[in-house]
Amino acid sequence: MSVLPTDHQIAAIQTRITRGKTTVLRHSERLHADLGRVASDWKADGSRVTKTDHAISAGILADLAQSFPEDQGLSEELLVDEPLEVSEDYVWVLDPIDGTNNFAAGLAQCSISLALFHAGEPVYGILYDASRRQLIHGGPGFGVWDGDRSAQVRDTKLHPAAMVGFHSPHEMGKYPGHGEAMVTHSKVRAMGSSALHLAYVAVGLLEGVVDHNVKLWDIAAGIPLIRAAGGEVRFRVNNPLPLTRFDLDMPSIVYVGGCPRMCDDLEALLDEVDRDKPTR
Repeated sequence: MSVLPTDHQIAAIQTRITRGKTTVLRHSERLHADLGRVASDWKADGSRVTKTDHAISAGILADLAQSFPEDQGLSEELLVDEPLEVSEDYVWVLDPIDGTNNFAAGLAQCSISLALFHAGEPVYGILYDASRRQLIHGGPGFGVWDGDRSAQVRDTKLHPAAMVGFHSPHEMGKYPGHGEAMVTHSKVRAMGSSALHLAYVAVGLLEGVVDHNVKLWDIAAGIPLIRAAGGEVRFRVNNPLPLTRFDLDMPSIVYVGGCPRMCDDLEALLDEVDRDKPTR
């Protein structure tokens, strides 16, 4: 659900937007400098991590804490063992590199993804698209910007030529038939970055998105982008909002995104597949 901020909140959010964009752009230099040039390790959950992930995470959170010491900063790369309770009105959720597999391989389809939350809801998203060297940002009441261009989602139904971002289910045998259905009914694009999928829908480069295996930090910045651009993010499994607790071991989220007509069609397609092939 998207709630427009009050005038007082707009002023507080605008100050944070300015600082957030500045720090994301500053740390984008490190992203390009290290692209394909750093070693990587594997975390317990099977995801890849590099020293650049940790450096960008620490740098951005430190910049934000210096400007807004009353805010809470949360990142995928926080070194914590237990879930953290959300304790402040304004919360930043950061994915320092969304698309680390691409980044480590030297592929530029990756992003820095930063979201500002207020009262548990994402109100602004700031995303640096390394492949296009472009800042995408926006939120309800503020509009959406692809660089200097004002943007909106495409108002279209699902059709065979529609370009839809899709990541196949991670767990073998889970959601059988979804991949085949998506390939049959659309032009699938798999960027390797859930944040980019959502941002590209928000600015009209893709027409829809389906994902089965993301965590909140992967999509936090994309949610306000799509909402502000006239679209929706519909959670089918494990709705993470409102944000009350940040858990690195949170269950995977399943969602669809796009304009309302696209979301209707994507949900209808997946529901039809599930009726024919029950989820294991």
